[in-house]
Amino acid sequence: MSQPLIVAAVTEISLPQLIISIPLFFVLTFGIGFILNMILKTTWLPLILYFGIVIYLLFSLTSPHVTDITVLLSGLAGAVGGGWTIKTLRAKGYRMF
Repeated sequence: MSQPLIVAAVTEISLPQLIISIPLFFVLTFGIGFILNMILKTTWLPLILYFGIVIYLLFSLTSPHVTDITVLLSGLAGAVGGGWTIKTLRAKGYRMF
């Protein structure tokens, strides 16, 4: 009797990949959120979209690792930073935003 073939997707990443991906996700979500805020004139819509994507990813992953959570939290910080920046620029009178 043969053993069933079990394929496990391992999402372990190396330390240099983690160090690069944290600021990369921060800048990526900050930039996308900033552009969406300028185009759609909404402040927190990118943050809501980011939460939806994160919830989908967490439910699709069988067991998220600490590195996955760390990268997702850096993206969350970027989305919050983009919303806060737009809100501050609007409060200071920049009509473009």
